[in-house]
Amino acid sequence: MAGPLMDNDLLDLLKSVDTPTVCNAIEVAEGRRGFNRFTRGTMLCSDPDGGAMVGYARTAKISALAPPTESADVIRARRMDYYRYMAEGPRPAVTVVEDADYPNAIGAYWGEINTTVHKGFGLSGALTNGVMRDLGDLPDGFPVVAGSIGPSHGYVHVKEIATPVKIFGLDIHPGDLVHADRHGALVIPDTVVPDLGQAIRKLLDTEQIVLGPAREPGFNFEKFEAAWAAFEKART
Repeated sequence: MAGPLMDNDLLDLLKSVDTPTVCNAIEVAEGRRGFNRFTRGTMLCSDPDGGAMVGYARTAKISALAPPTESADVIRARRMDYYRYMAEGPRPAVTVVEDADYPNAIGAYWGEINTTVHKGFGLSGALTNGVMRDLGDLPDGFPVVAGSIGPSHGYVHVKEIATPVKIFGLDIHPGDLVHADRHGALVIPDTVVPDLGQAIRKLLDTEQIVLGPAREPGFNFEKFEAAWAAFEKART
C-alpha cells in the first residue's frame, strides 16, 4: 500500500531536486542526523542529466543466469501478471526490480522495448540492481538507475511480483515512496511527507548562506567563518 499521497506541489518540488538534497532534507524534517534508507555503492543512470524519478514502488524479482525450472505456461502467466501489476496502482509510480542473480547479473531486462512499455504504463522510471542496455535508444523521460550495463537478456524471467526487494543494500516494500537519480536511491519515510516540502525549501535557502559568499570574488577564511556561523544558526 502507498503511504500518504503527495500533492502536485510536493511532487514537482521532488522532481526538481537531486537525491542528495532529499536525503539531507529528510534529516531536516526529522530534526536529526542518521537517516539511512538509501542505496550503498555506485549505481549507473541511463540519463544522468534527466533529473529524478519519483513515485510509489511497484516491485518484482527477476533472474536470468539459468533457464526457469517452471513450465513455460507458468512463466508466461506470471509475465502477464507482472505487466498487469505494473500497469495498475497509484501514480506516480516507480518500478523497482531486484535481480536475484546480483552481483553476477547478466540479463539486461531494461532495454528499449521494456522501458517503452513501462513508460507507456505511466511509470516514472526503473530502479534495479540488475542490467540495462540499448543506451541511446531508451525513451526520454524514463530514467533507469541500474547496477550495470550489458548486451544480453540471458534467460530473463520474472520470479516474484509485489514482494519486498533489496537494491544495493536498500530494502524497498511495495508502495514505498522512492526518489532516485544518478546518485542512487532512497525511500522517503511516510512520517516526513507532510513536512518535506518545507524542509527542502529551508535546506536550499540555508545552503545559499555559504554558497553565495563562496562564489563571490575576495572570498577568504574570515568571510567563510562569518558565513558558516550564520549557516549553523539558520539550521537550528
